[in-house]
Amino acid sequence: MAYTFSVPCLFGLEGLVGKELKRMDLENVRVENGRVLFDGDWQAMVRANLRLRMGERVLLRLGRFPAASFEQLFQGVLALPLEQFIPKTGIFPVKGHCLSSQLHSVPDCQAIVKKAASQRLGQHYGVSWLPESGETYQLQFAIMQDVAEIFLDTSGAGLHKRGYRAVGNDAPIRETLAAAMVELARWRGRDFFWDPFCGSGTIVIEAALIAKNRAPGLQRDFSATHWPCVPAALWQQERKAALDAEFSGDYRILGSDNDPASLAIARSNAKKAGVAGLIRFEEADATKAPLPCDRGVIVCNPPYGERLMEQRSAQRLYQALGRHLKYADGWGKYIISSEPEFEHYFGRRADKKRKLYNGMIQCNLFQYQATEKEK
Repeated sequence: MAYTFSVPCLFGLEGLVGKELKRMDLENVRVENGRVLFDGDWQAMVRANLRLRMGERVLLRLGRFPAASFEQLFQGVLALPLEQFIPKTGIFPVKGHCLSSQLHSVPDCQAIVKKAASQRLGQHYGVSWLPESGETYQLQFAIMQDVAEIFLDTSGAGLHKRGYRAVGNDAPIRETLAAAMVELARWRGRDFFWDPFCGSGTIVIEAALIAKNRAPGLQRDFSATHWPCVPAALWQQERKAALDAEFSGDYRILGSDNDPASLAIARSNAKKAGVAGLIRFEEADATKAPLPCDRGVIVCNPPYGERLMEQRSAQRLYQALGRHLKYADGWGKYIISSEPEFEHYFGRRADKKRKLYNGMIQCNLFQYQATEKEK
């Protein structure tokens, strides 16, 4: 049976996520603001959960209907075939959001959705009370411009939680965003890759996973793994297919940082991710460290003034970095920053800029293309 699935993503990554899903041979992929939709069966859902690098989760859309009143919301949920997915013992918490709609109280809408879902399931199973003692079936609602969409979350923990980063330093970058930065740098493992502000190692680990074509979800569990409506054989089949698609090779990936504690965390995270043998970690000052070679790709997330340093200190860091890399013509540089005057302090206008969000912080990815050195 074919369903419609929604993949929410960080703003600015919609097009990249759409391309990811198309590369998985999934059907009817369409890109919208903040999300990408696709159609498919349970196997498509399993594949997307296991392989998505830049999407945040995979939601099964149960229905879409007008909801300008609580009664419309209640009746719309009551009409959904929830029993096809949620068993008698299923736990079905509710969360969601409202935007530009007559229904604007999220707690009230949560209560209505819960009441309608309970009534529907209770009537189907012939009980007046549901134990909610089994697996979790997270219901989500989105009400925009008086239209409600109801979803079932197949992922559980967000897809950025790959399972390798049990701990992090003070300024982690989300794994999905790190993967997107590597993707935008068009790095596929042939050139030298360097993150001079590697922190807990997220960017270099995501680069190694991309180079190996390793599915980022292989080491973790998903809510739908435990659902009786999803055949267990599909998970086994898709995991095997993902493993069979992996590459092997010698990659030159360097993560450096001036904080020994962060480097210790990075090494531990790389080991958990199964890529420790592909990455070299070194203690070094990014504004003084010699270039590892003549050509390569730098992808990094230097400290922001909002988080780790006073803004002026961050600006001085950008100045020092710009001076240090001024003649690194053979290196492509992809630097994310929330500093609006980054180019001024770095000393060079970017060849391209792309607006991205690191959590709730609006940033730009400043992209500097590699050029041949003058002779």
